[in-house]
Amino acid sequence: MINKTIKKLITYALEKELITTEDKFYYINRLLEVLNLDSYEEPAESYINVDLEQALGEILDYAVNNNLIDDSIVYRDLFDTKVMGCLVPPPHDVITWFYELYKLSPKSATDWFYDFSQNTDYIRRYRIKKDLRWTVDTEYGKLDLSINLSKPEKDPKAIAAAKNAKQSSYPKCMLCPENEGYAGRVNHPARQNHRIIPLEIDGEHWYLQYSPYVYYNEHCILLNSKHIPMVINADTFRKLFDFVSKFPHYFVGSNADLPIVGGSILAHDHFQGGHYEFAMARAEIEKYYKIPGFEDVETGIVKWPMSVIRIRHKKSERLVQLAEHILKKWRGYSDETVFIYSETDGEPHNTITPIARKKGDMYELDLVLRNNITTEEHPLGVFHPHEKLHHIKKENIGLIEVMGLAVLPSRLDKELKSLAAAILAGSDIRQDELISKHADWVDEFLPEYKNINESNIMEILENEVGLVFVKILEDAGVFKRDNKGQEAFDRFIRCL
Repeated sequence: MINKTIKKLITYALEKELITTEDKFYYINRLLEVLNLDSYEEPAESYINVDLEQALGEILDYAVNNNLIDDSIVYRDLFDTKVMGCLVPPPHDVITWFYELYKLSPKSATDWFYDFSQNTDYIRRYRIKKDLRWTVDTEYGKLDLSINLSKPEKDPKAIAAAKNAKQSSYPKCMLCPENEGYAGRVNHPARQNHRIIPLEIDGEHWYLQYSPYVYYNEHCILLNSKHIPMVINADTFRKLFDFVSKFPHYFVGSNADLPIVGGSILAHDHFQGGHYEFAMARAEIEKYYKIPGFEDVETGIVKWPMSVIRIRHKKSERLVQLAEHILKKWRGYSDETVFIYSETDGEPHNTITPIARKKGDMYELDLVLRNNITTEEHPLGVFHPHEKLHHIKKENIGLIEVMGLAVLPSRLDKELKSLAAAILAGSDIRQDELISKHADWVDEFLPEYKNINESNIMEILENEVGLVFVKILEDAGVFKRDNKGQEAFDRFIRCL
């Protein structure tokens, strides 16, 4: 049986051009070593269009049954990555292929590298398919929503093992280039099948890779070769534009550089990009301005639930100069009438989430104004999802959500299904511990629907979740969409 599985994996690697026929016995022997086998007999069966998930499942069952690993999602993930690592070409080959294709076009190179990252199982296609995705029409356009089900939860045994494991600072974080080829451990994922592409970005050494948890098409990560903290400054804007100059079919953006409004990994300088058009990119400028000294730069406020200034010009350096001017002004800006304070007790609060793209011969930069001040009433952040909305999402609003894609917690999958069943049955939601947190929300929207049945209940719930996401983004906006907020936004821009 195991010989058949080995042949399936070798066939898969040949089909996906990870290896060549000349490499066949070399890679068979690598698999034998990982499986603690000392012989192999070629099966008579032939295989075509091998299902990788099935083949890896067979390998993992063999490893469990033969006491090579514990039967746990964490150990199984460590082991199947080790197996796939046996079939992935070395970094220098991958880099060579990427740049040979780049000579044809940047898109040819990224198309190949994205496909390669899936074929190596670094991006687990079969898990990504489990994610729930839908869209909702709003006054700000069609927003994207997702419930991430592809990231496996650790089981108690693995959690205990991670707690007792020897602490290591290698790699320093999940983004460090040292992750390439790393075997992993119970508290750090294996990366033997992971490859990264070196890039020169604004004269510095960076790397391009893809996110293993693809939230949108070709979700890439651009990471600094050095483990240094994230920062937003003029150099950041130059790097963003240098990247879109090299890959004009991609957008690229950065999380803000302060806690609460920043990303989950502030310790390592990095950007996120990809081949995808978010709702914010489609949103129109609703009010134009002329900034003194930058009259040649198209500038305006974007119709968006958060506070976004869009600037456009054929020369990226002009945008860098204006963006730096706006950033410096915003860093020190306060407006007590709308509870914006640049700092309290020496702690800075104002920063920016920037997103760059190229449209034709025009460069475009969206500057999303952020503030991370907290109060007793809002200990997680004043410009953060308010407590009333935490039943849907309480996590930070990072770059992806800023642009109009909700990344919702996996718990919502089960909760929404239970909520649907309770509504249809007429059950008392407040008596169900799993979904009682949603009771006030349901009381608010349910009377608006006169005909609720099994065929439309999930669509109704998904639509209402989308409308909550709009409110979450409005909470995160520093200048609210009402008259008072927009007048304050106008005052800020007129002081530039």
